[in-house]
Amino acid sequence: MWYFRSPEIVFGEGALDHLAYLKGERAFIVTDPVIVRLGFVEVVKAKLTEAGLTCDVFDQVEPEPSLQTVQRGAELMLQKEPDWIVGLGGGSALDAAKAMWILYERPDIAPEAINPFDDLGLRQKARMVAIPTTSGTGSETTWAVILTDTDEGRKISTGAPECTPDIAIVDPVFAAQMPPRLTADTGLDALTHAVEGYTSTWHNDFTDGLCLKAIQLVFAYLPRAYADGGDVEAREKMHNAAALAGLGFINSLAAAAHALGHSLGAVFHVPHGRAVSLFLPYTIQFSARGDAPTRYADIARFLGLPAADEREGAASLVTAIRDLEQRVGQPLSVRQALPDLSPADFAARLDKLVDNAEVDPTIVASARDITTDDTRRLFEYAYEGKDVDF
Repeated sequence: MWYFRSPEIVFGEGALDHLAYLKGERAFIVTDPVIVRLGFVEVVKAKLTEAGLTCDVFDQVEPEPSLQTVQRGAELMLQKEPDWIVGLGGGSALDAAKAMWILYERPDIAPEAINPFDDLGLRQKARMVAIPTTSGTGSETTWAVILTDTDEGRKISTGAPECTPDIAIVDPVFAAQMPPRLTADTGLDALTHAVEGYTSTWHNDFTDGLCLKAIQLVFAYLPRAYADGGDVEAREKMHNAAALAGLGFINSLAAAAHALGHSLGAVFHVPHGRAVSLFLPYTIQFSARGDAPTRYADIARFLGLPAADEREGAASLVTAIRDLEQRVGQPLSVRQALPDLSPADFAARLDKLVDNAEVDPTIVASARDITTDDTRRLFEYAYEGKDVDF
C-alpha cells in the first residue's frame, strides 16, 4: 500500500488571481527580504486584501533556513493567529513556512523533531498556500522540509505528509525576475528531483509520468529560460516542470545525489540546486555499475538518446546532463564549484561530509546500496571531477 499526496494546483498566467477568492480573516506571509524588495509581497497582499483578509508578514527567512528562524516565525504566528499561512519565495521560504505552520499548530514540538510518522493534527488553526518565485525546488507541491542546524553544521531533511500545502499557486509571473545563475541552479534542482524520483527504489506508476515529463521540460526549456529571462513560454514551462518534479519525487523519493548535495551545502554553503545537481552524474554512474536494476535507459530513450542497454542509457544520460549543465554555466565538480577550497581543506572536512550524507533519509532509496567507503569515494571523485569506476 502506498499514498499519493498533492495540493490543489492553480497554474498558468493569472493563477495569482486565485488568492482573491480565499475565505478567511487573517493571512500570515512567510518570505525573505529580497522578495519584499522586489515588490512581490505587496502584489500578494493586494490580492489577499481583495479577498477581505488582513495580512501580517514575516520576512526574515534566510537561504537554507535555520531552526532558530523557524522558531521566531512560529512565535509571531502564535501572536497573530492567522487562518491562512502564505509561503512566498523560493524553497527556503516555502520550507520555513511549512515548519512554522507545524509549530504554530503544535507549539509543543521542536522543529528538529518534525517527522513523517507522527499524527500532527494540522488544520485546526490554519491552512497553507504556497507561491513559488523560483522554478526548481517544487516545495509548493511537497511535504518535504529542509532546515539547517547551524550548531551542528548539517541540514535536516524532514517534513510530514500533513504539511503538504492546501493550494499551490504556480504562476510564472514572479519567476521571470530570476537572474540566470538562479535560473540554472533551480532548474537543475528540478531535473535532479525528477531523475531521482523516477529511478529511486520507491518509484511507482503514479509518479513515473510526472517525473518523465518534468525531465523532458527541463531539457527543452531550461537553456531558453537561462539565455532569455523574458521568454514567457520557457518561464511557464520551467515553473510547471518544477511543480511536476516536486509531485514526482515527494511521492516516490529522492536518492543519493540529494544526500551528498545536502551535506555539501551544509558544510560549504553551496546553493541547494547547484549542490544536488552536481552529484547527479556521479551517482548515476555509480548506480549503473551495480548489480541491481536501474531505469536510466528508460529516461535516455524518452529523451531520444542512445540506450541499447542500461549501461549505454546511463552513459548517454550522464553526457546529456553534463552538456546541459555546461550550457547553463553549472560547475561539473566540487573543485569547480569551490575554487578556493584546497585539497587539504576538503580532506579535512571529508569525514563530516560523509557523516552528514549517511544520516540523510534520501540515501535509503538509491538504486544501488552505498557503503561508507562508497560515499567517501563519491565525494572524492566529485571533488576531482573523475568518472566513477567502482
